[in-house]
Amino acid sequence: MLTISDHILESAVYLPSPHFNERPDPSDVSLLVVHNISLPPSEFGGPYIEQFFQGKLTSKDHPYFDEIRHLDVSAHCLIKRDGSVVQFVPFDKRAWHAGVSCFEGREQCNDFSIGIELEGTDDLPYTDEQYHVLTLVTQSLLHYYPKMAASRITGHEHIASGRKTDPGLSFNWQRYQQALGAEES
Repeated sequence: MLTISDHILESAVYLPSPHFNERPDPSDVSLLVVHNISLPPSEFGGPYIEQFFQGKLTSKDHPYFDEIRHLDVSAHCLIKRDGSVVQFVPFDKRAWHAGVSCFEGREQCNDFSIGIELEGTDDLPYTDEQYHVLTLVTQSLLHYYPKMAASRITGHEHIASGRKTDPGLSFNWQRYQQALGAEES
C-alpha cells in the first residue's frame, strides 16, 4: 500500500492543476473512475499530458493541441507507462475528469469520484507497471476513503456511455480485479 498524507499520494510527483474546485460534500469520496489519455493521440512520453492538466498546453508542438488546449480538464492522478505517478489534484477536491456522467443513478460523478488516468489508448495494451501501480494506488484509496469500495470502481466508458470509450477494450478488468483481490488477502 502507498501512503496518502493530507489527500496527496506521497510517492507521486505533485504538479498542481488549476482545474478543480471544492466538492459539495468533501467526505463523500466514494467512486474511482479509470480513464486513459495520450497526447498527441496514440503517442506516449513527453510533457503534454501534464501541460494539458495544468492549463499550459500550446498548439506549437502538435496541431491536435489547438483543438483541446482551451479545455479545463484535470484528473487526480496520471499513471505513466513506466508506472510513475503524477498527482494534479488532492483527492478531497473535485477534479474535472468525468464530465456529464452517471453512476448507479447518481449524476455529476466528479462530485464524489477520484479520477485516475492511465497513459494509454483504448486499443493498445497497458503495461505491467501500470497495472501494478494502479493496484497499489487503488488499495491505498480504498483504505484511506472508507466510503469507497472495490464494487465502486468503474471506467469512464461506463459512466459516460455513448460519449466516452476509455479505458477501452485494451484494459483488462479481470486482471485488475484479481490483483486487487490478491492484495486484500
